[in-house]
Amino acid sequence: MSAAPELRAAPTPFAALRGQLHQAAAEFSGGADALEGILLGMVDDVDRAAGEPLEIFPVCHHSPASALAMARRLREKQPKVVYLELCEDMAPLLTELRNCRLPVAVQAFAGDIDGFPPDWAPLSVVAPITEASAEYQAIAYALDTPGVELILVDRSSDHVFQWDTRHDPAADPDRAGEDTDGTAATGTKPAGTEPEAALHGEAVGVEIGDLRPRFAELEEHLLRHGKVRHWSEWWHQYVEVPLGDSDHDTYRQVMFLIGSLFRRLAPGDGDRVRVDEDRERYMWTRMREHLAATGTDPADCLYVCGAFHAASRVDEFGVHGADGFEISPRTATSWQYGLIPSSHTAIEAQFGLASGSVSIAATQWAKNLKRTGVKPYRLEGQAGTKKPRPRKTAAGTAVPATPVSADDRLSGFLRRPPVVDTLDEAELLGWSVDIVRAARRSGYLASTADAIAVFETSILLAGMRDRAKPTPYDFQDAAVTCIEKDSVPGRRDVRRLVEIMMGGDRIGQVGYDALPPLARDVYDRLAPLELNLQQRGVRRALLDMASRPELESCSDVLWMLRRLMPPGAARPIMGERRLGERSIQESWDLSLGTHQRALIELGYEGVSLGQVLEQRLRRTAYGPQATTAEVLEAVADATLYLGGRRLAEELGTRALEVLAAERTVDGAPEVLRRVRGLLAYYRTSEPVLPPWIESFVRTGYAHYCTLLPTAFGDEDATVGQVAAMLGFLFSMESLALSLGCDRTQLELAVAQSHPRDPAKTALLWAAQVQLGTLSRGELRARCDELLSNPLVVPSYPRYLSGFVHALEPVPGLADVVVEAVSNAFGRLPDDVLLPWLPVLITTLRSNAAELAPLLIREAGRIFPARLAALDAWVPPWRQRPQTAPTARARPHSPTPRGAALLPAYPATCDAVADLLGCVDGWAPTDGPPRGAPGVALLPAHPATCDALAELLGCDSPWAPAGAAPRTPSLTARHPDTARAVESLLTGS
Repeated sequence: MSAAPELRAAPTPFAALRGQLHQAAAEFSGGADALEGILLGMVDDVDRAAGEPLEIFPVCHHSPASALAMARRLREKQPKVVYLELCEDMAPLLTELRNCRLPVAVQAFAGDIDGFPPDWAPLSVVAPITEASAEYQAIAYALDTPGVELILVDRSSDHVFQWDTRHDPAADPDRAGEDTDGTAATGTKPAGTEPEAALHGEAVGVEIGDLRPRFAELEEHLLRHGKVRHWSEWWHQYVEVPLGDSDHDTYRQVMFLIGSLFRRLAPGDGDRVRVDEDRERYMWTRMREHLAATGTDPADCLYVCGAFHAASRVDEFGVHGADGFEISPRTATSWQYGLIPSSHTAIEAQFGLASGSVSIAATQWAKNLKRTGVKPYRLEGQAGTKKPRPRKTAAGTAVPATPVSADDRLSGFLRRPPVVDTLDEAELLGWSVDIVRAARRSGYLASTADAIAVFETSILLAGMRDRAKPTPYDFQDAAVTCIEKDSVPGRRDVRRLVEIMMGGDRIGQVGYDALPPLARDVYDRLAPLELNLQQRGVRRALLDMASRPELESCSDVLWMLRRLMPPGAARPIMGERRLGERSIQESWDLSLGTHQRALIELGYEGVSLGQVLEQRLRRTAYGPQATTAEVLEAVADATLYLGGRRLAEELGTRALEVLAAERTVDGAPEVLRRVRGLLAYYRTSEPVLPPWIESFVRTGYAHYCTLLPTAFGDEDATVGQVAAMLGFLFSMESLALSLGCDRTQLELAVAQSHPRDPAKTALLWAAQVQLGTLSRGELRARCDELLSNPLVVPSYPRYLSGFVHALEPVPGLADVVVEAVSNAFGRLPDDVLLPWLPVLITTLRSNAAELAPLLIREAGRIFPARLAALDAWVPPWRQRPQTAPTARARPHSPTPRGAALLPAYPATCDAVADLLGCVDGWAPTDGPPRGAPGVALLPAHPATCDALAELLGCDSPWAPAGAAPRTPSLTARHPDTARAVESLLTGS
């Protein structure tokens, strides 16, 4: 807080007021002290601002009194130049306001930043504009009046973040949680719980005329003695209403006084105060530069700024202020500009205002216009406005200009007793009836008695608060007291219903002509749907591409919007789009009007949806934290939404580079799923596989073989990740071997794996079965050993979890897994089984939920379909001999088993012989019976003979050498099976 300025020697219009304040300070404090310095300094600030040759018009943001005074002053003075406190780089957008329905916000957006910390991206600055604001009156006057120049003089959006210290609260503890204009950042907003409150997103708010006490004790004192709850209510009661009918000079001096009071009582000299002073130096420097360049007379200009900045004490203040303030250059950040829809709720949430205050201000604005007869300025052609009459130029003399008076109007205003506003019973009664009606529609059990209670309670509360006429805030408290019950029956409570009744949450809309090229292109391409997509709400779109092929382009746009925009903007109800699949009929729920801000911000990134999607895919693929799975997803999206092979091949090559650089297996499951999908698509839609995916399979095979032993022993690698690695190796094995890979590498990797985890151990056994180093019989024997060991039984569910995960790389083990689970239920006692059953269920649910359906289908195939057959049912694994020799241990005989089956079915024998490449003919009928021509082939390939015999269900051992052929007992026992095999091989 600066020291008190010395009293001026020359007489001024405020000498009498200064003497009265000096006397009051002496009486209250007993002598000259800080209080006298503050009071007299406030008068000096008013005197200095009022005597400035360039007329200063102090305003408060979204204030009906300021807007009314502005409209009245513009018609009286008709200035030729209007200087406005708004970011100077937003000037080109103001002409597009006529194509919008207010409220809207002017936005500066930067996605790619240069010169700021990377974690700040994206940068966004918004400046909301409502009709009941002084800045809109100045903009409308300047744009629609020929010969008038509108100059924005506040710092640029780039400087907003250059001077921003909100990311370093330690720099100024009073400034923590607020942005550069003293407004609440999105993370600290007290209001705005509805979706409309998020229309501004994470942008930093810029307001014209931030006028709120920065001294917490002062605000608390004013609220307590004013008997109000919110600052917005205090401002409405003690500033808006008294200034509504005041003349121009009184309005200016009162606003100067309030701005000076809040400025002098601002705590400390931290970064916030320094930023405010730099902004004032910036604005006065820009104004002096313009005056010097154009030679404009300051008397023909009007400077519109917040009352806080109007009471500035910097040396650069005024047209004759000191020069020398150096404006720093902007960074290399590329900024994009546009208009986005806003709402009363979003403004309240952005700047920490009381809920419903902006709607009440809009209602007060309409009442002021009706009461005073002042004609406001509105942009020609704006939605919701009437066509204005032609106005005269700035040099015209249609309305005589009233010169600014330097007389003391402040003393009379401060000594004047408050005007008692009489009760308007008709208005209050109408409010009471309307709120009861609205409460009934929302599910409240309200009646006429409640309307009477609200009416009387409003008068009672106003009297308790020393007010003759209830304000909208008094009425809101009365309605909540009389109607609100223990619970809210509908979506809105009574407080929200009052806000809607008082004017509602008006939501703006950006017109078609003010949209960026991308947004206009989207609306144009969706025009065949014949829907009003710019209107808020959900629109149902039905696309029948079979009867209307032109809708295919609309479908392409909708799927890209679903990929790029927030959830809910374009939601498919029927139809899907996957690689290689397109629906012929689709149904969509579209709410592009509700998500218009997101669509506009897409326009900052490019001129078409395809360009924006390509940029985002490249940004994802080439990001420093990109994973192989994310890059493969980008490849799939490029193929699905953009078509063509150029971008897909480029991103595929990038996926190959990322895979080679990875040293963990965290993304193995997703990599496996993505590669399988891409391979399936290319195999069905392309004549040959793209080179990049062949290289990816080849590199991935070697990569995962190298990491496999480490993954088996790593405690951080989950069993699902290891199973995905094996799934990649086994499912891609044939393709990898055809591309030059060596299977020995996989065999060595499995042999070098020594897991300790039970689940990974079971997974390793499954891999050994797939490689042929472990037989199914040996695997079943190991499972039996686990169940026989009481020390291992508690961990048996983890072995089962590994077996279930093994179904991913080795799906043929489903019957073995079913057998293992069945043996556990059949052999374990109840005292072991019952405590173990919940562990089994939770293990399967948490670790193998995707593979459980495969296990259930296999169980359904093995077990009988009817309950009656369960008693006589024998499991298949019990029907096999317990000591059946393996194929390698069976004796080889010249006369194999099953030879008697061949002469009984010559056609089947011929088909099998042709299939195996046997060209020998049948033995002569008159010679000794030497069997079918395939008999000589069978002892040469005993493993093939054994496999065929097991397929047909033959359990007979090999016949001794030289023995006579046996009778076809197998065909006698299974004639249907033999005929089925014969028909399958002969095609009859």
